[in-house]
Amino acid sequence: MSNDKLLSVKNLTKIFRVGSLLFKKDLIAVNRVSFDIDKQEIFTLAGESGSGKSTFARMLLGLIKPTYGIILYKGVDITKIKSAKEKLWFTKEVQPIFQDPFETFSPLNRVETYLYDTAINYGIAKKRDEVYRIVVDKLNAVGLSLREIQGRYPHELSGGQLQRVSIARALITEASLLVADEPVSMIDASLRMSIVNLFKDLKEKFGLSVFYITHDLATAYYISDRIGVMLRGSIVELGPVEKVLNEPMHPYTQILKQSVPDPNPEKQWEEDIQLSAFDIREFTMTGCKFSARCPFVMDICKEKDPDNIDTNGRIVKCHLYR
Repeated sequence: MSNDKLLSVKNLTKIFRVGSLLFKKDLIAVNRVSFDIDKQEIFTLAGESGSGKSTFARMLLGLIKPTYGIILYKGVDITKIKSAKEKLWFTKEVQPIFQDPFETFSPLNRVETYLYDTAINYGIAKKRDEVYRIVVDKLNAVGLSLREIQGRYPHELSGGQLQRVSIARALITEASLLVADEPVSMIDASLRMSIVNLFKDLKEKFGLSVFYITHDLATAYYISDRIGVMLRGSIVELGPVEKVLNEPMHPYTQILKQSVPDPNPEKQWEEDIQLSAFDIREFTMTGCKFSARCPFVMDICKEKDPDNIDTNGRIVKCHLYR
């Protein structure tokens, strides 16, 4: 992987020990994941709940350590960062946008204090008038004014407003990468596209990259440059979003696409769609993790985990394309 990439992930793996004291098993929550993110790119990681997306995000943010593998950010392996100076640099460069904005802010503090404190604590500004100018500027960049939030507590703002404040706070640090974990799932449906559009605008205006995590293929298609589809810890298909979602190759991606309702009431699904809930067996089973649900399953699928195959401008993890 080239160091000129903004982010390069190689064989990233996280294994948890699960089960009772006498009957423990290894649960591979993230399994040898590799990909790059370019500068000024929106890369989406999509999949069902329980597929390993949030575990991956927590490793990327340094909240948990991988079992093995490397994460290179601007050429620096962040899994080996130890000094306070390096950690400050990394948290300034890579900022999270969490799923529930109401859990991001303490209900006891006024919202604007987080913005002022961020500018001061990261050394972005020292003088009061400079801090004020930066806060106003970043709020304006996300479609808010200081007047709208000043003196208010989190519960006095809508979910959409509060998520915009979260994004403004990330912009204050002059971050290069936003890690957005289901950032619109807790927001009213009428406001979701405004937040999605905001990410696209910020990419163009500030040259940001966004690592967008979602189970919603509609917003993924709209916002993404490239997409990786995750199944039980592995990326099973990766490539340009138009190719992956318009002409999916992996059977799991095909079923995910079919599970999105068509707005035309005259069209109906031609088959039953079976999407499992979190099932530990699919993490621990031998072979392909989709073999129990795949309509094209072969004997080898139950015996051997498929390799990543480069075909038609994308990566597909499936025995069908050997």
